[in-house]
Parts: sequence; C-alpha cells; structure tokens
Amino acid sequence: MAMDWLRGKKSSVTNLKAEAASLNRSTTPTPRNPDGKPNFRSGLLTIRVLWAEGLSLPDSVGVPAAIQAALASQQAKVAASVSPSSVTQQRLAHKSRGNRDSVQRKQCWWLPYVVMEYEVNQILITPLGGELDKPLYMYQASFDVSRNSEISLQLYLRADEPKRGADGMADDLGNDIFLGGIKFIPNFDEMGNQDQWYEMVGGSGKVQIGVAYKPSFGHSLTIDDFELITVIGKGSFGKVMQVRKRDTSRIYALKTIRKQHIVNRNEITHTLAERLVLAQVNSPFIVPLKFSFQSEQKLYLVLAFVNGGELFHHLQREQRFNEERARFYSAELLLALEHLHELDVVYRDLKPENILLDYTGHIALCDFGLCKLNMRGNEKTNTFCGTPEYLAPEILSGQGYDKTIDWWTLGVLLYEMLAGLPPFYDENTDTMYHKILNDPLQFGPEFTNEARSILTGLLTRDPMRRLGVNGAEEIRRHPFFYKHIDFKKLSEKKIQPPFKPSVASPVDVSNFDTVFTEEAPIDSYVEGSNLSSTVQAQFTGFSYNGTNMPMSPA
Repeated sequence: MAMDWLRGKKSSVTNLKAEAASLNRSTTPTPRNPDGKPNFRSGLLTIRVLWAEGLSLPDSVGVPAAIQAALASQQAKVAASVSPSSVTQQRLAHKSRGNRDSVQRKQCWWLPYVVMEYEVNQILITPLGGELDKPLYMYQASFDVSRNSEISLQLYLRADEPKRGADGMADDLGNDIFLGGIKFIPNFDEMGNQDQWYEMVGGSGKVQIGVAYKPSFGHSLTIDDFELITVIGKGSFGKVMQVRKRDTSRIYALKTIRKQHIVNRNEITHTLAERLVLAQVNSPFIVPLKFSFQSEQKLYLVLAFVNGGELFHHLQREQRFNEERARFYSAELLLALEHLHELDVVYRDLKPENILLDYTGHIALCDFGLCKLNMRGNEKTNTFCGTPEYLAPEILSGQGYDKTIDWWTLGVLLYEMLAGLPPFYDENTDTMYHKILNDPLQFGPEFTNEARSILTGLLTRDPMRRLGVNGAEEIRRHPFFYKHIDFKKLSEKKIQPPFKPSVASPVDVSNFDTVFTEEAPIDSYVEGSNLSSTVQAQFTGFSYNGTNMPMSPA
C-alpha cells in the first residue's frame, strides 16, 4: 500500500463546459457584521508591539535545557540590559535601523517570539532583547485591510536553539512551547493612537500594543505595486508567486491567470466564481482575497500567503495522521464548508492538495475554481467536476447533486487522513468509480468506533440519508466531534493545533515544491490579448480592493 504514495497529486476534473452564468448582483450574498453593516473596508492598519511582561511557561513545562544554557551566556546578559530608550537611541544613531534590528533579533532566539496575524497574514516577531518574562519587541508592521477582522498575537518559546538555515533563521520551529495569546477586533471607526496593555489568554502576562488605522479609497493596483519573490505553484491557468507589496512590505501569494487560456477553455464563469467567492468569505479557515486587478492579457488575484505547506505534503510525508490530528483538521474544515454553505456556495473540490497549513498549524482552504454559487436550500446542479478519488456517487450516477456532496468529500478526506489512502482508491479510474458506487466501506484497526460511525454517516451513498443533510450542526453533534471539540473555541482559533509546521518564518517557502521555488519569479510577457471587446467586457468588475462590493461582472 505504501507504494501508492508514489501516485502523486490528484488532479481535479471538469467537463469544461461553462455553467449557466446566473450570477446577478441582487442574489450575491455579502458577509455582514451582527449590526447588519457590510464587512468590507479598505486601508492601512499599523500595529506596534512594544513589549510583554509577566510571561511564564505552562505549569507542566520546565525551562528547556537549551534556553537555560543560553540565559547563562554573556550574550543574554547584554540582551537583558536592552531598554526602549536604548533601542530608540541606537535607531536614531543608525538612521536605517532595518539591518541592525534584524541581526539583533536573530541573536535573541532564547526569548519568546510573537506570531502576529491579521486576515490570515502572519508575521514573526523576535525580540530585540529583554528577559524570559519580559521580552522587548519594539516592532511595527502595517497590514492591508479589506475586512473588519481580528488581530491575533500568539507567543511561543523555542524548545531548542534554531538550526541556521541558508537564510540565517530557524528551520525547526515544530516543537515550540505555546505561552498564550491575545485576540481583538480593532474599532476602525473610533481608533485612537494610544499604546495599551492587553492581558494574555491561555497563559500569564500581558503585552503592550498600539494600533492605528488610515482608510484609503479607490486606489487601483497593478503588477508594479508588487516585488516578485518566488514561484510557489504552477498550473495550466498560469502560476502562483510569493510577492511583497511595496508600500506595506506584506507578503502575499499572487495568482496570475491568462485571459486567453480561460477563454479557450470556456472557463470564464469558473474564474469569475472564484473571485466572487473569495471576496465574500470571512472565515479564519479560508484563504481570503486581499485584492484583484487585471491587465489586457491577465487576471491577478492577490491572496494571503499561507506557508506551512499543503496538507497533501504533510500527509504524504507521514503517510497517515493520528485521530486527534485528523479530527482537528476536519473540524476546522467543517467550519469552513459551513461558512461557504451559508453563502449558498458549494465547494466541490475538497482534497489535501487544496488545504494549506498556516505558520501555527491551522488549516486554510484555497483554490475556489470549481465552486458553484447561488445554491440555495436543496437546489441541485449537474456539472461533472471534482477529483476522481473524491467524487460523490450522485455525481457519478448523473442524478444531480446539492450541498451534501461537500459532506461526502469531508468523509473521504477524514478517511484518507486516518488510513493514508481514500476509501475507494484504485489506480484504474473506472474501477475506482465502480467501487465508489458499489463497494462497502472497509475499516482497518486504526479506526476507532467513533471514527467508523462518523465515516459511515458521511459516506452514505444516499444524499438524503447522509450525515449533514440537515446542516453542519448535525455533523458537529456527532460524538466524534462533540466529545472532543469545543466549536466556539475552535472558531475563534483558541484551540492549539496538534502540529506546528517547521517553518523558518512567515516568509519561508521550504514547504513548497522545489520544482517551483527554484524557478525565477517573472510576470511573463504576453503579446496582445487578441480578445474582442465583447469578451473583455466579461471581465469588467473583476478588480477588488476591499471597498467595492463583490458583484458579478455579468
């Protein structure tokens, strides 16, 4: 069975016929806050992280030996004497503070570091100095705002001295100790500029933070607003590059799509559906769209850069996950799919290749090219699309399907995470389709009774009897989840992931395929588009920056 891991990535299939474009603005849902106001916004959020006080390790955890040794060093004594005033004086003396700061931060590896997150964009902040219970950060970062979203800070202590990778930073942060965190939604409309102390949750101590917001209006982006860093993915549509936005220095994933390619394949509807869905979503477990823009030849989608690697990458390396880890990922995916269903969107292409892990180990669903919009209630559609191993029986039998196909694919994914292969996998696709339609589920000894029960429910061939036919709440109440997961805490990202990817920093690309990462990042030149004005008109309204409402270009 292990040889089957050589089968490589699973490819999505579609009949390539454009679906009926019934994407009217009046029926496109938009996320709203509880007070009924739309959730869109555009501007610049600047966050200062000054220092922390009163930090301590969890009761059951002692100070790691490597940290104890580092604290006894002369270097640690020098770091302990660093103060805000000494940092300020040093910065004034060396006008361009960047290089000096970054060198000093790398040297203080034994002090707690911060992972700061806004709209799934993550930044690693290592201290400039201070002590174990009182690290000094003096760090400022700017985020591009497109939604009213939560600011999150999580503090960790390294368990060992980081190995120095080619970039001079750690490449083995997988065993770090969680010290606690802070989460809050800034008040964009009545924001002062004062530094405030925020109490930690899930740990002791407090952190001093300052937040400022500056709205922006109507600025349209071009490719020149981004510095191209690394190619991280490639497909028939174009490629995905890691980029840095020049004005804020934020790292993003930029997806480029050649208009001619999608016109030739009758995939305009799918591509516009992806843009519409991404602009609407507001879930911590879905990669959000930050911006979209276009040139005569290309479409550009700017997404949060999530760098912990594909779930496929981790599953292939480990062959299978234990039940705790599989349950955690499937529970976060359940919330992501539930959010899409609330927006009348069916995802249709769940698989490990379309799920990313972020820097701290939470999942982020990506690739919305096969989504179906405006699927209200029990409405059905007939398009034959998805990934062969994950296709639901009702797609194969051509009887039409609704939102419940997403629960079938969730079952297939959970099974694959626990067993290492999808339940009906066969190298011959026709044989596999026959198995999906007819074969009984087989469970090895790795499946507990709870796992067997929920998989039997999710992988029920009759969609009217499938677990989840009455909504996601039905799945949440199953003992597999109900006994182990607090979904309110999970939805607020307050449950620590069971696994933290080994990533040097939020800019690191070590978890992506080196076939892509070694390619030069170039926005390839395309000769004139040769597309008629009628075809170009179909892309009207594609651009998005957080202020314009997501609407159909139709």
